[in-house]
Amino acid sequence: MKVQREKQNYIYSLSSRGITETTTAESFSSPFICGVLRKMTEAELYSVYKGVYLPTHLHPPESLKYCEEFTFRPDDILIVTYPKSGTTWMQEVVPLIVSEGDLTPVLTVPNWDRVPWLEEHRAILLNLEQRPSPRIFATHFHHHMMNESYFKTKPRVLYVMRNPKDVFTSSYHYYGMASYLVKPGTQDEFMEKFLDGNVMFGSWFDHVKGWINAEEKDSILHIFYEEMIADLKGSVEKIAKFLGKSLSQDVMEKIADHCVFKNMKQNKMSNFSLVPNEFMDQKKSEFMRKGIAGDWKNHFTEAQEQRFNAVYKEKTKDVKFKFMWD
Repeated sequence: MKVQREKQNYIYSLSSRGITETTTAESFSSPFICGVLRKMTEAELYSVYKGVYLPTHLHPPESLKYCEEFTFRPDDILIVTYPKSGTTWMQEVVPLIVSEGDLTPVLTVPNWDRVPWLEEHRAILLNLEQRPSPRIFATHFHHHMMNESYFKTKPRVLYVMRNPKDVFTSSYHYYGMASYLVKPGTQDEFMEKFLDGNVMFGSWFDHVKGWINAEEKDSILHIFYEEMIADLKGSVEKIAKFLGKSLSQDVMEKIADHCVFKNMKQNKMSNFSLVPNEFMDQKKSEFMRKGIAGDWKNHFTEAQEQRFNAVYKEKTKDVKFKFMWD
């Protein structure tokens, strides 16, 4: 394809000057690369890995190989989410619990390096093997996609769930502003893709069912986005207890206050404002948009709500787990 040749030629021009495509965020999301991405087809933007779509630009083969061979430690902390379910929020909360309220890590290190996604391209560059325990990572992988070391080691997992209608709504805006994702089309069109799992990281239903039915239940804490909104301090206390951290009421209050959405949204290390607009156009939609529960009600038509409800009912009919939004 022409766009593939353009990208290869650009990468060659960088390498000839001693620069690799993943050396910095600036080179990886350069205006040229972003322009190339906008020309690419769905087949070119996405690859299929273990049965689900992944954005190839963020998850090249060498990154997936690194993730597959990664060695976990028992005291690792793994934040697991389906996209748009509260990942960024947890990337703020969990380091503050581990640091016992010291704001330094969240005010000085971008969240993608502070709590890196193991399957993304940056993980290779961060010398994660050298990080002291407890290490904190994130992943959007389904349970069945985890590597052999995960199942042998059973690190601690924080699995965050969110009402899928709000996940859909947030995703619809996100797909419209990110140059590395296929444009969503109309809301009706995107809804069919979402419900069928033909989006990045596949089916929300499969993702959630895989993790709530995981055998290693003792090492997994399930937490809802909605409960964090309702009682953030209580959620901080719940997470801290799971992680074996004894925090004072003052420290938990400090963490909760910093991590209230309107406060966290001002943190340039967490709001993705450091990412160039060519890659993530926040003029179209902010990455951290509203941070509320129930926003889907402002966007769904009656027909869309009925359609979503019908598929949800069918796909969760055998689920015994009690979801907070039901």
